[in-house]
Amino acid sequence: MDWKNWIIVILVVFTAGWMLFDGSRALIVGDYITPKTGEYAGQLGPWSNLVQAIGIEPRSTLMKSIFVAYGSIALAIVVCFALGQSWGRPALIVACILGLWFLPFGTIANIIVLILLSTKRG
Repeated sequence: MDWKNWIIVILVVFTAGWMLFDGSRALIVGDYITPKTGEYAGQLGPWSNLVQAIGIEPRSTLMKSIFVAYGSIALAIVVCFALGQSWGRPALIVACILGLWFLPFGTIANIIVLILLSTKRG
């Protein structure tokens, strides 16, 4: 794998892995990991405002399940991409587009991945 592929894999594993971990944890213990002190203590990230605006309660079982599903699927796709599966690149493009809502870190990471994927051929 070239350096672009490594960056792609690392960014997707980081964001999708976090979503899988945090969503699974939230399903088990009842809530996501949030800051314990400071101005944002107990608050979710900016993504929560976005999903709430479309009618999904950020702390609902549905949203936690979306975290787990997206994280699992994106991790599986990036493994296939890394292994050179022919459908890995287009599937990863779709996964990254679908992950843009995860403000701010998922959005930034997915934009970087999309840029790197657009500079690659095949």
